[in-house]
Amino acid sequence: MLKKIIGVLAIIVGVLALVTPFTPGAWLIIIGLGILGFRMLFWEKIKKRV
Repeated sequence: MLKKIIGVLAIIVGVLALVTPFTPGAWLIIIGLGILGFRMLFWEKIKKRV
């Protein structure tokens, strides 16, 4: 339950950071999706770049 709440909050904060100019932090969307168990199509490429 706590894991889901943290994942959803990370997604919400990431979306807000994405639409707010000059605020880094849109990567929280990816972290939130990872916490909730969703894998992105290019997950391996993202991990290699980080």
